[in-house]
Amino acid sequence: MSKVLVIGGGIVGLTSAYYLQKKGFEVTVLDKGDLSDNCSFGNAGMIVPSHFIPLAAPGMLSKGIRWMFNSKSPFYVRPSLNPSLIGWGLKFMKHATEKHVAQSAEPLRDLSLLSKKLYEDLSKEPDFNFELTNNGILAFYKTEQAGEEEAHLADKAKALGLDMAVLSAAECQALQPNLKLDVLGAVHYRCDAHLYPGKLMNALLTYLRANGVSLVSGKEVDRIESEGNKIKKVFTGTTAWEADQYVIATGSWSPAVAKMADLNISLMPGKGYSFMEAEPQQRLTIPALLCEARVAITPMNGGIRYGGTMELDRINTNVNMQRVKGIVESVPKYFPDLHPALPNEKDIWYGFRPSSPDGLPYIGRSTHRKNLIIATGHGMMGLSLGPATGLLVSQIIAEEKLEMAVESFAANR
Repeated sequence: MSKVLVIGGGIVGLTSAYYLQKKGFEVTVLDKGDLSDNCSFGNAGMIVPSHFIPLAAPGMLSKGIRWMFNSKSPFYVRPSLNPSLIGWGLKFMKHATEKHVAQSAEPLRDLSLLSKKLYEDLSKEPDFNFELTNNGILAFYKTEQAGEEEAHLADKAKALGLDMAVLSAAECQALQPNLKLDVLGAVHYRCDAHLYPGKLMNALLTYLRANGVSLVSGKEVDRIESEGNKIKKVFTGTTAWEADQYVIATGSWSPAVAKMADLNISLMPGKGYSFMEAEPQQRLTIPALLCEARVAITPMNGGIRYGGTMELDRINTNVNMQRVKGIVESVPKYFPDLHPALPNEKDIWYGFRPSSPDGLPYIGRSTHRKNLIIATGHGMMGLSLGPATGLLVSQIIAEEKLEMAVESFAANR
C-alpha cells in the first residue's frame, strides 16, 4: 500500500486525506497545532461559486491604497520592506487586469461547482451532518455604485451559467421578513450555500480516525531531506517521517515549509477576524455579504457569525480591535435590528488566509520534487474549495483522470 504524508490539518489537508483513504492509500496527517485552531474552524462557512473574480482584479489597487488610511477598513497592507511582500505586491499588480479576470473565471467556477457537489455528496454520508443549507447568499448594497458593480457581476455570472438575481429592497425584505433592512437592494447568489465549519471539521476528523488515517498533532515540520528530485524524509524535531508521496497543505505557512524542499511559493497571510453572537430569534435565515463594508454574516448553530477584514502582514498574534470595531459598526447600517456588541479580545477568533498574488490556488505536482503535491493558496475560499482540492490531490497521486483541468492552478506558475 502506497504511503502519503499530508502536511497540514486544515480543510484542504483533511479532505485530501479523506479522498486518499477512500482510494486505498495509507495516509498520515501532520499538523503543527491541535487540529482545532486553523482557518477552517472560524470562517464564515460559505460555499461560493459566485466568487469567480480573483482578488487580483482591476480596482483593487486603488481601493487597497484608500483603505490603508482607515483604521477600520476591510483591507489593509502593512507597509514593509519585507522582500516576500514586495515580490507578492509586484506580482499582484501584474495580474490585476481584465484579461486575468476573464481567464480565471471559468477555472474558479468549475472548482467551486465541483466542491459544492462534493459537499452535497458528503452531507449524505453517515455522521456527516454539518448543516449544509442551500439558501444562497444575499449581497446587500447601500449605494448606487455598489449596486451597479453587483449587477455587472450578476450579468457575468449568468453568462457562466450561475444562478444569480438582482433584487429590489422590497424583494430582499420578502426573503428576510423578520429582519428590518436598510438597503437599496441585493444580488441573491442563489448558486451559493453555507454550512457549519466546526461540525464539518469534527466529522472529518472522526471519520479519518475511525478509518485508519493517522492524525498527528503538535508536530511542526522543521526540516525536509531530499535526494535527487524527490523528497526522502520530513522531520519534526528528531522524528523522521517517510512516505512515497507528500502533500503540502499548510495554508499561510506553506512558503516556509516549501522552502525546506527548495521551492518558492508566493503567498501572503491575510488575517481575518470573526466572532459569534447568540440569536435566539433566528431572524437571519440567509447568509449576508455587506458589499461596501466587506463583512460576512452567517446564521450558524443557533447564533450568528460575523466576520471580515483582510490584513496582509507577517503571521502574528496581534488582535487589531479597530478592525473588529469596523465589523461591529457596519452591521446596523444594513440591519437596524442587529447590534452586535464589541466582543472581548478573548472571544475573537482570527486566522490567516493563504493569499496568492494572482488570486488563484496552487494545486498540482511540483516540477522540482516529483513526489510532492502542492495544495494551498485558496485565500478566503479555503473552506469553499477544500473538497474539490482534496479530490484533485487524490487523483493526481493515484494518477487517475482528473475531474477537471488544473493548469490554471499550476504550482510553478
